[in-house]
Amino acid sequence: MKYRVLLLVVGSLAVLAFAVSLTGVTPLEALKGLIQGSLGSPGAISGTLKETTPLLIAGLAVFIALRGGLFNIGVEGQFLVGAIVCAAIALRIPGVLGMVVGAASGMGAGALWALPAGLIKAYKGGHEVITTIMLNSVAIFLTGYLVGGPLKAPGQENTTTAALEESSRLPHLWADPPLFASSALLLAVLLVVGFAIWQRRTSAGYELDLVGSNPRAASLAGVKSSRVVVGAMTVSGAVGGLAGAVHVLAYEGRFYAGFSSGYGFDALGVALLAAGQPLALLPSAALFGILSKGSTAIQILGVPKGISTVVLGLVIVVFAAVRYRRVTHEAD
Repeated sequence: MKYRVLLLVVGSLAVLAFAVSLTGVTPLEALKGLIQGSLGSPGAISGTLKETTPLLIAGLAVFIALRGGLFNIGVEGQFLVGAIVCAAIALRIPGVLGMVVGAASGMGAGALWALPAGLIKAYKGGHEVITTIMLNSVAIFLTGYLVGGPLKAPGQENTTTAALEESSRLPHLWADPPLFASSALLLAVLLVVGFAIWQRRTSAGYELDLVGSNPRAASLAGVKSSRVVVGAMTVSGAVGGLAGAVHVLAYEGRFYAGFSSGYGFDALGVALLAAGQPLALLPSAALFGILSKGSTAIQILGVPKGISTVVLGLVIVVFAAVRYRRVTHEAD
């Protein structure tokens, strides 16, 4: 699998270089602009870290579901409901308590949003891709209604909630303008490391992998696949909700229309690029963070930002095809 990952990365970069050349910009110029825009200054590094943090947590959410044999397309919706619930709670409970309760509530909202997909998959056989896509649409419309109505800040022309108090925000690990690094990044790394240890050293982690890789063997071993499926989807949703909550508490300080730039969807690529290795989420999220921040910068050169999105989509499609082929081969 690691050679497939390497080939995919190299192939994606080749496709990106070809696509860039069609715009009249040389690949070398685009690469220089990409690096300069994402890592070339303290401000650029701060922006890249800001992009990387939600991608890492949301990527973990997708990864957890994948280990259980599930394709959770609904992390975007879970991200949104977790964020808006966290903002609503933290606005009403000031200080550290509001931060903790808001984050926990965001996790709960994400878990509840994912639960129907898990139940339908486990007990009715409904495909989780369809149900989570539908739940995404509901989440987008619901959060849009709430932030434009009951939760809208009084007197604001923009569609946004009120801003959180500073005491309700996650602190910075480093704050020396223009370089900022939030403690949210450390939290994200600890979550990934913690999951890697849990997966490797606990019976529950073994059951998750067994159900995801070979449901028939899991059944013969006495593992209740339905329980694992529901649990995996619910925990995945909780982590997706936490990603949204952390983005509110660490970076945005409020919820507003257009809150997510597609973190839940990009998280699919982050998780798939990790190729089944939880610690590989760290460089994978960093790569996606660099591409996200840097692709904005190279627009100045005349390169459409959507080019990087096409390449990220290629990563998702190829990995999904490889995974489908492996699963069907094992089933045979």
